[in-house]
Amino acid sequence: MKPAEVTTQADARQTDDLVWIEGGAFRMGSNDHYPEEAPVHRASVDGFWIDRTPVTNRQFKQFVKATGYVTTAEIPPDPKDYPGALPHMIYAGSLVFSPPRRVTDLRNWSQWWTFMKGADWRHPYGPKSNINVSDNHPVVHVSFADAMAYAQWAGKDLPTEAEWEFAARGGLDGEEFAWGDALTPDGKHMANIWQGNFPIENLSQDGFERTSPVTAFPPNGYGVHDLIGNVWEWTTDWWSTKHEADAPKACCVPHNPRGGPEVASLDPCQPNIRIPRKVLKGGSHLCAPNYCRRYRPAARHAEPVDTSTSHVGFRCVVRSTVPPVKP
Repeated sequence: MKPAEVTTQADARQTDDLVWIEGGAFRMGSNDHYPEEAPVHRASVDGFWIDRTPVTNRQFKQFVKATGYVTTAEIPPDPKDYPGALPHMIYAGSLVFSPPRRVTDLRNWSQWWTFMKGADWRHPYGPKSNINVSDNHPVVHVSFADAMAYAQWAGKDLPTEAEWEFAARGGLDGEEFAWGDALTPDGKHMANIWQGNFPIENLSQDGFERTSPVTAFPPNGYGVHDLIGNVWEWTTDWWSTKHEADAPKACCVPHNPRGGPEVASLDPCQPNIRIPRKVLKGGSHLCAPNYCRRYRPAARHAEPVDTSTSHVGFRCVVRSTVPPVKP
């Protein structure tokens, strides 16, 4: 049986950069994949504007030029925040995906992630790389603070997890992907994800080995691009290991939920490092059928607020019926 559509759908209002999402009620999460996505539960959001695409290198460049902002990846970390770290490992940099020749254990992500000195939003794959021909690609190597700084400069905010997921579903409630129940309908690639045996074989059948221009793939039913794949996106919600189940009474649907407490987001596997974590949504070009099948609206991932990587970006929202004036 085809899942029901959301209660209300986006209307046709759109600016060059923003799409209006009418808001409504929907079923959030999934019971069919990773435990942190469960349980499916009811939620509702008010109407809001959302960026038509992730923030691009061109847009972030304008922000930095206007403000002189320096990103987290460009600043050496404070050793006090990382007890036990060796002094020679405390330097400015960011995590870069480096495909290994072979893998012994898919649970050990350190085999393909390298904390690279000199990697930042201008140099996404290390100090010898650049973004000279990538203006329309999503900006990467941005921490939560970097994303929030841009949003505030632009007169916007970052989306909550519920807002993000509602927008990503594109008017489809309960279907597997943002475009329906088939990953590649009629053989067509709908998002920039990994094809092949991750992390050693990238077939690039969708045309891209790493990030792609933000409008390279079709928009969803709301006219929003790249909510699935390409880069993970920051939300404002603190990480939680699962969703709250529906209340016994049907009247008590969470309205504009904002996530759980900050303290609950701390990583119990690293009790000495008290860095809270936010929810990332959408998956990235590194998500593959054999690993990290998170190229779905319901998927979610924990990310420390101080961390930046070569596959994490963001987009913004405006909680107003009137779009903002460009800065």
